[in-house]
Amino acid sequence: MESIKILALSGSLRKASYNTAAIRALKRLAPVHIDIMIGSIGELPLFNPDREGEHILALEELISSLRRADGLIVASPEYAHGISGPMKNALDWLVSGVEFPFKPIMLINTSPRALHAQEALKEVLATMSGNIIEKSCVSIPLLSSALDVDGIVQSKEIAGTLKAGLEELCIAIETQKR
Repeated sequence: MESIKILALSGSLRKASYNTAAIRALKRLAPVHIDIMIGSIGELPLFNPDREGEHILALEELISSLRRADGLIVASPEYAHGISGPMKNALDWLVSGVEFPFKPIMLINTSPRALHAQEALKEVLATMSGNIIEKSCVSIPLLSSALDVDGIVQSKEIAGTLKAGLEELCIAIETQKR
């Protein structure tokens, strides 16, 4: 089976973030031929088109990770019915690059009642020419669950949902590679 590299980004900067925990759990649940690289967006400066072309290490690392990735996983919270500021900022930095268009994308929603940000995120990603794989997009009930990475991995229902979404993403990636 061919190796697949996937970049995963959390839109939350909190240490105890459910979004980050879901990504870390998915990394542990992934089959050995799937390499989930957890990227960082917390060190990106605020987007400013005047700074494009500058040496910004955090941005260069993000772009390099995206370039190497066959697909993308995004888990981002909803703040005031919108996309988290750090996630929107990261996407703004990536919008003009050639690395992003047509990447297969899986979305993870850790709060099923938070629908506004997911729809806004889909709109932004589609505008950026991302390939959102609807069958891979999952909602898992982590809000107020007190589950950490271990708890997510041990939950048959939540782990199963995450693995099913990842499988659909990998099917789309393999299809696109052909």
